[in-house]
Amino acid sequence: MASSKRASESGYLVGQFLVAMPGMADPRFERTVIYLCAHSAEGAMGLIVNKPMKDIKLPEILTQLGIESKKPCDKIQVHRGGPVETARGFVLHSADYDREGTLKVNSEICLSATTEILRAIAAGEGPKSSLMALGYSGWGRGQLDDEIKQNAWLNVPGDEALLFSEDVDLKWERVLAKIGVSPHLLSGEAGHA
Repeated sequence: MASSKRASESGYLVGQFLVAMPGMADPRFERTVIYLCAHSAEGAMGLIVNKPMKDIKLPEILTQLGIESKKPCDKIQVHRGGPVETARGFVLHSADYDREGTLKVNSEICLSATTEILRAIAAGEGPKSSLMALGYSGWGRGQLDDEIKQNAWLNVPGDEALLFSEDVDLKWERVLAKIGVSPHLLSGEAGHA
C-alpha cells in the first residue's frame, strides 16, 4: 500500500483503477475498468481488466508460442488491454513472481511482458494470481489528466481481489461500489462552479 499512498500524494494514479464514466465518448472504452501500471508527467499506461476476448484463450497463445503447458491454463483470461500495440502481450500479476524484466507497480501487483512468465505459468510455477492482456491503453503528456477533468474517468483505489476477479461482467459496478457509488447516479456531464 505504500506505493499507492505515494502515488496519490504525488498526484499520480499508479496502482489505481480508472473507471469509464457513463458519458465516455470512445466506444472502445465504454464501461471499462483500467488498472494503471504507470502514470507520470510524461504520460500513463494501463490495461483494461474487464473486457475478456471471446475468441482468444491462453492455451492458444501458448501453442502459438511453442510453449507446452504442463498445467491447465484455461482459467487465466486474456483481455483486450487497449487499442495500442494490440499484438503485444502483457501479464498483470501478483508480486509473488518477480523476475528480470518485471515492473513492480506496487507492493502487491507487478507487470511482465516477457515469454518467461508465460513459460512459468504453463509449468505451474507462475504467480498465484494473473491475467493476460493483448494491447494496452496509453496517454501522452497531460492527456489522462485532461480526460479526468472532462469527466471521462473516475479513479478508484486499486484492489487485488477485484483486479483478479473472474466475474468480469460485474467488475465495472463492483469497482464503483468500492467507493460507494451507484452507476445509476453517475452523470456523463462534468460539473463547473
